[in-house]
Amino acid sequence: MSIPRLKSYLSIVATVLVLGQAVTAQAADLPDFTELVKQASPAVVNISTTQKLPDRKVADMQGLEGLPPEIQQFFRGFPQPRSPKGGGNGGGRQREAQSLGSGFIISKDGYILTNNHVVADADEIVVRLADRSELKAKLVGTDPRSDVALLKIDGKDLPTLTLGESKDLKAGQWVVAIGSPFGFDHTVTQGIVSAVGRSLPNENYVPFIQTDVPINPGNSGGPLFNLKGEVVGINSQIYTRSGGFMGVSFAIPIDVAMDVSNQLKAGGKVSRGWLGVVIQEVNKDLAESFGLDKPAGALVAQVQDDGPAAKGGLQVGDVILSMNGQPIELSADLPHLVGALKAGEKASLEVIREGKRKTVDLTVGAIPDEGKEMDLAKANGAERSSNRLGISVVELSDDQKKDNDLKGGVVIKDVQDGPAALIGLQPGDVITHLNNQAITTAAQFTEIAKALPKNRSVSMRVLRQGRASFITFKLAE
Repeated sequence: MSIPRLKSYLSIVATVLVLGQAVTAQAADLPDFTELVKQASPAVVNISTTQKLPDRKVADMQGLEGLPPEIQQFFRGFPQPRSPKGGGNGGGRQREAQSLGSGFIISKDGYILTNNHVVADADEIVVRLADRSELKAKLVGTDPRSDVALLKIDGKDLPTLTLGESKDLKAGQWVVAIGSPFGFDHTVTQGIVSAVGRSLPNENYVPFIQTDVPINPGNSGGPLFNLKGEVVGINSQIYTRSGGFMGVSFAIPIDVAMDVSNQLKAGGKVSRGWLGVVIQEVNKDLAESFGLDKPAGALVAQVQDDGPAAKGGLQVGDVILSMNGQPIELSADLPHLVGALKAGEKASLEVIREGKRKTVDLTVGAIPDEGKEMDLAKANGAERSSNRLGISVVELSDDQKKDNDLKGGVVIKDVQDGPAALIGLQPGDVITHLNNQAITTAAQFTEIAKALPKNRSVSMRVLRQGRASFITFKLAE
């Protein structure tokens, strides 16, 4: 072999050795989950439910019958209607639907945590333990707002899981899930924490843990572990366009779940703090219009009359920057913080009002069962006022103001071509504030509109079907 070839050969061998050492070192750094799974699996359970379906509901579900059972289950929860034993098609009698989920034992005497949506509307709940034994479970209580349910089975010295603290989680940490996807008991999947404190649509009171752990129908209600084998969350939801896992899953923090569990165990219901406000995100234009250095905080778009916020002096247009010393970067941070308080507890809010910082101290109330919607679609026959925005407005009657907890405002009767049409205003919308000024009459609205600055973000508070929000626009002329 020639000297050049020998050198080339030796170089290749050295490179292979280096790469081999790197791969070996990398493999050595990867976590081994075997001991965790061995210790935790006995306390993870399979949960099956049965619901009796009236014929009408069975008919409503026929559109899904062509789909695979596991996909039906994902969309409906109780997707597999069947005839009673020996009953053929049911002959007009009730039929049954079944669903599967997961859960885990948190006490030696048989308390079990799972998701509310796993057991919602169930007539019978059966828990299958790791030794394949099956026990009927009693539903202690549920909390749809957090999607947590507490069950109880009869037992002594049952295996339990160690609970951790989800507040210590950080993006990038390894996590493990154990559950029953598609009915396959004690399936183990792993991944990392993708983000913490996530807010999801219509889920205002849970700061979700986002992971890339593979989660599928049947995993719901199962535990999410850190590398210490501690439960840090309850696997609850996935983001999907296909019906299956697509790399984005969400878990309820165990800190939130245990607070809910303790309240359900003590009294069968959950108490949450409530301010009585509607808030919205502060974007770049809104930040400019309110004189903020950067987009941050929660903008108060609506304050319920006689609610905790109103009694404490919080006002429409306030931008809440922190609560009890905890910063609010996104508006979604506020419901998490408020919901963690109990009715009667104190809250200190740092706000920006008319460009100045101030502190608002108030007492948190209890969240009501149902919100109060405002009906502002009708306006009186007051004289119209036209303006440079391209809309005609009329004043609200005294009765409308009283019925809808408003102190002033004007309602849009017509929208012509112009700035208002471009930003999506519609007849029936109510305008209560323009350029950070409260509107009391149609004439005042017109005067403020005439004086609006050019080429600068201007804010407007609009109520549509009882929902208030601030919007921004710029006048170029």
